[in-house]
Amino acid sequence: MAKAKTVFVCSSCGYESAKWLGKCPACNEWNTFYEEKVNKEVDAFGKTTRAKQNKPTELEGVEGKEESRTKTGIEELDRVLGGGIVKGSLVLLGGEPGIGKSTLILQICDKIKGEGKVLYVSGEESAEQIKLRANRLNIHNKDILFLGETNIDNIAQQIAEIKPKLVVIDSIQTMYSEEITSSAGTVSQVREITARIMKICKEQAITTMIIGHVTKEGNIAGPRVLEHMVDTVLYLEGERYFSYRVLRSVKNRFGSTNEVGMFEMQGEGMVEITNPSAILISERDGNPSGSVVVASMEGTRPLLVEIQALTTETICSLPRRTGNGLDYNRLTVLMAVLEKKAYLPLGRQDVYLNVVSGIRLVEPAVDLGVVLAVASSYKNIPIPKDLVAIGEVGLTGEIRAVNLIEKRLKEVEKLGFKQCIIPENNKKLLKDTYKLDIIGVRNIGEVMKLFK
Repeated sequence: MAKAKTVFVCSSCGYESAKWLGKCPACNEWNTFYEEKVNKEVDAFGKTTRAKQNKPTELEGVEGKEESRTKTGIEELDRVLGGGIVKGSLVLLGGEPGIGKSTLILQICDKIKGEGKVLYVSGEESAEQIKLRANRLNIHNKDILFLGETNIDNIAQQIAEIKPKLVVIDSIQTMYSEEITSSAGTVSQVREITARIMKICKEQAITTMIIGHVTKEGNIAGPRVLEHMVDTVLYLEGERYFSYRVLRSVKNRFGSTNEVGMFEMQGEGMVEITNPSAILISERDGNPSGSVVVASMEGTRPLLVEIQALTTETICSLPRRTGNGLDYNRLTVLMAVLEKKAYLPLGRQDVYLNVVSGIRLVEPAVDLGVVLAVASSYKNIPIPKDLVAIGEVGLTGEIRAVNLIEKRLKEVEKLGFKQCIIPENNKKLLKDTYKLDIIGVRNIGEVMKLFK
């Protein structure tokens, strides 16, 4: 009897080697290789079979059809997906534990009531646990079928028998195939399970939604090929101690990746936020120093968010720089620009910044708001409550133009603000007229004149 062929696979990145290695040459991780059998399809005579070969087809002769979409009944989700779930598509939803992934998926299963059977496959929770969540969310859809299974062969058999409209896999890291010798959740298992699910999904035109765990870096656990294989990758983001959630698309073969959806986690589940700007600044009270509103773009949607700053004289040899909701490196750069170009002596000041409501801002257009908030706190001069700041700050102190300025200004005007500071280059190119008092600035020196 011939000896079974084996390979050694890196559990971190999926790199394969004919022999065991202490260090993976692909990802440089140590002691991550494990042995795995190589299974080949054989016929009745024990000879390796070859897959059926496909022949090239003229692309011009292929009949193109408009993709069939199903509305989920959740407008914020439909916005992110590009108008609804495409029939036969494979959607991957990732997020931190407790962020609301299973809650959102269960609400989707209820919203498509009347469209057909829904098969909810869970390898983490029992039927009683899912039922308790469904009762809490007031979900009573008789078309939802629960399957507590982790073997992909049994799952494929049930899908073939039931022929559901939607299949939910919760989660991909708990599923396994008996053909792979490694344990569930390893690189080989995740890759094989995703390939099997994708084949079922495409051949039978069944929409499938997969829930994936994330690593401590915030990426979906498993090999990157997992994200490359699926049609759509969604991330559910938010701070653990805040109720607001952002649904972001990082890959979408059937729509734009520039859209985001806003939700609030409440007792009855994920509740849509149709006007997030009004809610994010609704608790702004009084007019203290160190507070300013910025207009940031989340995809194609403008968001008005409050930034707060606090500066105090340090008691340490090195001053502290802390930013909650902002990139730390960007914060230190802006502090250096303020010291060099605005002559603010922040070298003996601790600087603390916070983005209200737990939203994370990564866009450079909020730089001007950060600079204004820090200068306002240091000089103890309040910024007018009806003022919004928009602009990117360069290393030489110049205020650089930003994109989609007209969308931002329309949102600012809609919410009743009276003044807006923008880059001078943006102001020159404005086509529409606004009721706002638009102030154009070229550099950080002109910005500091507001505090005199």
